[in-house]
Amino acid sequence: MAPSELDRRSSAFHQLEERLFGDLSPEALKQLASISLPTRYSKGAVLFVEGEAPRGIFIVRSGRVKLSTSSPEGKKIILRFVEPGRVVGLAGTISGRPYAVTAEIAERTEAEFIPRPAFLHFLREHGEAALRVAELMGEVVHTTYDEVRSLGLSRSTEEKLANFLLDWWDRHLKKRGPQRIKLTLTQEEIAEAIGATRETVTRLLADFRRRKVIEIQGANLTIVDRAALENTIGTRPRT
Repeated sequence: MAPSELDRRSSAFHQLEERLFGDLSPEALKQLASISLPTRYSKGAVLFVEGEAPRGIFIVRSGRVKLSTSSPEGKKIILRFVEPGRVVGLAGTISGRPYAVTAEIAERTEAEFIPRPAFLHFLREHGEAALRVAELMGEVVHTTYDEVRSLGLSRSTEEKLANFLLDWWDRHLKKRGPQRIKLTLTQEEIAEAIGATRETVTRLLADFRRRKVIEIQGANLTIVDRAALENTIGTRPRT
């Protein structure tokens, strides 16, 4: 990689360093940039499949990645959607165990791929980055606990859908922008995320709209009555 290009790439990594790898030195950022491969992916592309040997990590720069798992009978459950500034494939890359989920591009995405051998070598040389990776893995564990608790303790599909809509709203609403967000998922994907059928999701969304709890115009979602959604799932801390 030419020096000027390497400087540009390390500068791009600087935008993610605080969240992902801590306060790295310019030399470390250059090394990280030199071992990564920027790639663009179209919707539907698969980064890796559940059970596949780990090849490395993917740092999501833009777009969204869908993580899912399947039962032996073929039933698919969406575990979460990975947003920009997050890492995909970290646990498998660190442990050496097969990927536990399938990672599929949910919308056009730009990501940095770092091969496993090069990434492990980088962590051995930069202890501060290794510590940050341990913290990131801890965050993933706690997020997974929260998601399992949300789905496992919900008494009805209506509760699961209400919780899903509130979580999506809280993650994507821009505080200073219009009070609506893009709901870029299909009803089939929402159903897979909450362990329901598409027909049930369709019926419940229609019911929420009829009760003027939400409004959906095209891909735009507005939560009109947040209190009503929160009452559906019981006590929920406001954000």
